[in-house]
Amino acid sequence: MKNKHIALCVTGGIAAYKAAALASMLKKAGAHVHVCMTKNACEFITPLTFETLSANRVITDTFSREAPYEVDHVSLAKQADLVVVAPATANIIGKAANGIADDFVSTLLLAARCKVVFAPAMNTAMLHHPAVQENMQTLAGRGCAFISSQAGMLACGDVGDGRMAEPEEIFSYLDRALSAKKDMQGVRVLVTAGPTREKIDDVRYLTNRSSGKMGYALAEAAAERGAQVTLVSGASLPAPEHVQVIPVVSAQDMYEACMQALPQVDLVVKAAAVADYTPKHKLSGKMKKGGDLALELVRTPDILKAIGQQKQGQVLVGFAAEAADLEKNALAKIKSKNLDLIAANDISRSDIGFGSENNAMTLYFADGSRKELPLAPKKEIADLILSEAMALVQKRH
Repeated sequence: MKNKHIALCVTGGIAAYKAAALASMLKKAGAHVHVCMTKNACEFITPLTFETLSANRVITDTFSREAPYEVDHVSLAKQADLVVVAPATANIIGKAANGIADDFVSTLLLAARCKVVFAPAMNTAMLHHPAVQENMQTLAGRGCAFISSQAGMLACGDVGDGRMAEPEEIFSYLDRALSAKKDMQGVRVLVTAGPTREKIDDVRYLTNRSSGKMGYALAEAAAERGAQVTLVSGASLPAPEHVQVIPVVSAQDMYEACMQALPQVDLVVKAAAVADYTPKHKLSGKMKKGGDLALELVRTPDILKAIGQQKQGQVLVGFAAEAADLEKNALAKIKSKNLDLIAANDISRSDIGFGSENNAMTLYFADGSRKELPLAPKKEIADLILSEAMALVQKRH
């Protein structure tokens, strides 16, 4: 972070006040902070606040002549090691996705050649609107990164997704992005994430509460460390930068995708929450209401066990989400699935696990050793798991 040039773009949302704390953190870490504000952002917080915190002039106008010998958006785009948009409104995300450049911030985003990170902040309905989701996917496909918003009470009084991530979380992400190790160069990694959906009829399906966030954090962290990553996903999250995503629906889809990718990889991290059962008979159309319904279920393919049986030199990492007997069940799974490492978490805790931004894990190894990973953002947990897995990869090779 020290001596890095960071362009902090502040747009017009109530979360703009959090950007002041972020600017302060970046400055204290030794970064050169260059704040750019939209006209609407200035309605929420003054440029003077950011000038005081960053010790740099704040750019609010494309046609500023404070430095007439420079074209500001071009010179800053060349100088910046990283651009972060916080808060990122639906408006600026839409402009960036569609190549609109009608103010300084949107023009800078088109000129930037460094990593661009968005921290979305908006009403829940706006965040989940198809247009916004498509714009985010477009930007992710171009290599931009997104720091997931949080659920909670919004400024409008609604409760739901859309709160901008806290400044501490954004700072931690930027710090990792700027100082990421490249110790996984040349390593080919297969990650699975999210739930599967097992069809009952054309309307209904069986699934589980997995959000896919842990698997996506693992895929993103591995890519940042230089790995070639394939992500087999049943979740609907923005694709991580430089990651090949293979979307799947059912357990059978995921099984086939994993078996096809297995021979080409060095490390498998099986973080998906795969359905254990699927309806034996899948109906076409929509099943009509009647009396009580009995579904006959059959086992889905045991993907983790199949990989354990067929692996040839690959390191295999599994996950165990348990509500009781965590250690007993995790150790049994290591043996039955032929794992090298298993990451186990207690789903009875309300502060971690499904849908949460944080996690806490106990790692169990095939040699009988164990390691505790205390409560931390899922991205940090992902990096710690990958470091342990890489030690096993290096030892094996």
